[in-house]
Amino acid sequence: MTPREVAALIAYVVKLDPRLALDDQAAAGERLAQWCDLLSDVPATAHGWDAARTARDYIARNPYRIQPSDVSRPWHAHKADVMSRHVGTFEPTAHPEIDPDDETGNAYVAALRAERQAVAAGRLAPVTHRAITAGPAAAEVERRLAALGEYMPPTVKQALARHRPRRAQREQAAAANLPDALDVACPYEHCLAPAGDPCRNARRAQRSTPHPSRTELATARHYAQESAA
Repeated sequence: MTPREVAALIAYVVKLDPRLALDDQAAAGERLAQWCDLLSDVPATAHGWDAARTARDYIARNPYRIQPSDVSRPWHAHKADVMSRHVGTFEPTAHPEIDPDDETGNAYVAALRAERQAVAAGRLAPVTHRAITAGPAAAEVERRLAALGEYMPPTVKQALARHRPRRAQREQAAAANLPDALDVACPYEHCLAPAGDPCRNARRAQRSTPHPSRTELATARHYAQESAA
């Protein structure tokens, strides 16, 4: 909280508990400095958090005079609970500035770190497991996995994954609800591989990666469907 926000909070708790009123300006200034120090990393409001409400609840339930730690401790407990429920999944549509073909991954890591910091500070709501296993997104994941086919036990699938890297990558993309280039036909005029087939080079040999234009087309179609949902 800023010093102004802390001063407003102190004024509010004094209104609720007149015992906290101070007539001496020096004592009031000392208290403000103490509260500012202990609440410097506590927001006034955040997702699911309100410092004034926390102070009010404390005063309503305790006969003891409130201390700044009676606000900071609940905040840190709240933040720990939020981060324990945040699954940390990354939503590419929220970061159109990131180049999907950037192999360094630096922009992705920076965006993911900034997102976690925003959740920890209460500026963003946590992405919970329930949020990614329910609703239209989950239905789309189920549809894509069903299209790929499930005809063997998971243990067998895992054992074969290293021998079928392309299929394993497609299944991982489907499970994470991420774009899959092989969902669409390749638009590159010298390839034109149909949906489901890998791209081919000028010698008609299979490429290990799809052509960039195919990846862009699949990405655009995937997020257009997400928006429509």
